Parts: sequence; structure tokens; C-alpha cells
Amino acid sequence: MSALSLAVRDSSTMLRRNLLHARRYPSLTLNLLLTPIMLLLLFVYIFGEAMSSGIGDGGADRSDYIAYVVPGLLLMTIGSTVVGTAVSVSNDMTEGIIARFRTMAIHRGSVLVGHVVGSVLQSVMSVVLVGAVGVAIGFRSTEATALEWLAAFGLLVLFATALTWIAVGMGLVSPNAEAASNNATPLILLPLLSSAFTPVESMPGWFRPIAEYQPFTPAIETLRGLLLGSEIGHNGWLAVAWCLGLVVLGYFWSTSKFNEDPK
Repeated sequence: MSALSLAVRDSSTMLRRNLLHARRYPSLTLNLLLTPIMLLLLFVYIFGEAMSSGIGDGGADRSDYIAYVVPGLLLMTIGSTVVGTAVSVSNDMTEGIIARFRTMAIHRGSVLVGHVVGSVLQSVMSVVLVGAVGVAIGFRSTEATALEWLAAFGLLVLFATALTWIAVGMGLVSPNAEAASNNATPLILLPLLSSAFTPVESMPGWFRPIAEYQPFTPAIETLRGLLLGSEIGHNGWLAVAWCLGLVVLGYFWSTSKFNEDPK
């Protein structure tokens, strides 16, 4: 077999391994998935009327706020899901299985590829579930064309890939699962400091740079524009640039840490 064939075979094996782990131990994924669902229901049914005053020049209602908040919650779902990836990678590094993999005739990078592909698949499934909850409570995307839906799906997959590589790096540098979970917490907190729940224009002037100059805000505004027909502007290329930059950073960070000789 060629080197490429071996890499594909071993990566597929590692992918099956990670999917089996997720199926046998679903509690972590479910706990992380409940966070965006609970926030969706909380902000729509408890704070919806009050929060809607911050969009549409104060003339929006609860249904308008559902349309506004769902795109942000979809991206927050990805951030929540990949926290489990950091924990899973940390467990592999600390429980001895990686040391055994190093002695076997398998492609070295297949371990990380299995984690990344498995996490992206779980993120997509989680996004579908949260999106279904959004549709159930009234979210509609009547303005989006088939091409815009395809672009929205591509953005979600690219964003999930970017955050997954960062989460893998966090798991590799963490001494245990608890530390990995703590290190990945910013991936859940950053959406709260973005335009996910309220427009950047309604935020205090000193806080706006925090919301503007981070990866979630341009990605949320791009997804919102694709699904709802709002203005995307420069957010589209900013979102793609953030995703590609995080993929490159996470890939080289993760592979360099993984290839270090164990101490």
C-alpha cells in the first residue's frame, strides 16, 4: 500500500474509534449541547421581549429576535461541542494509549485526524439539532437561496474545523481532562462577548472592540446575512480569514506538540 493509502486507512480507523467513544459515553456531548439549547430558550422566552428592543431600531418583536439569535447560537454550539474534543485528546495523552500508538506501525498523524474529523461530524450533528429546536420555536429562513444555504453550511463546517484544531492543541498542552475543559472555556465564552445576542452598535463604546475583533462576530454576521438576507459587507472575508488562520495555527500547534518526544 502507498503512504497515502495507509494514512487514509489509519485515519479512518481512528475516526471510528472516536465515534465509538462518543456513542458509548454521550454524557459529555449532551451536557455541552444543552448549554446553547438552554440559552436559546432562555433568551427567546425570558429575555426575548426586552432583548428585541435592541434590534431593528427598537421595533422588533420576539419573532424577529428568534431570527436574530439563532445564527449566533449555531456557532456557539460548535464552540461548546469542541470542548469535548479537548477533553478527549487530553485523556488520550494522559491515559497511555498514545504511548502505545507510538509503538505501532500506524500513520502518526492519523490520531489527530481521527479526532478532528470526528469532532467536526459531531459539531455538524449538534448544529442540526440546535437548528431543529430553533425551527420548532419559530425560526424561519425564507430569504435564503439554495446557494446561500450551501455557503452557510460550508461556513459552519469551516468554522468547526478551525475551532477543532484549536481545541486539539488545548487538549495536547493540558495535564489532565479538567485542565483541558478549563482551557477550552473561552470557546464558549467568546460568543457571549460577540454580536450573538445583541448588535455591536448597541454596546458601550469601550466594549465594542472586544466584540468586533474576535472570530465569532464576523462569522455570526456572515451566517446571519446568508440565512436572513441581511447585509454581510466585509464580514464574509473576515470570517473566512479567521477560520483559515485558526486552522493553520491549530494544525501547526497541535502537530508540533504531538510530535514532541514524551518526557
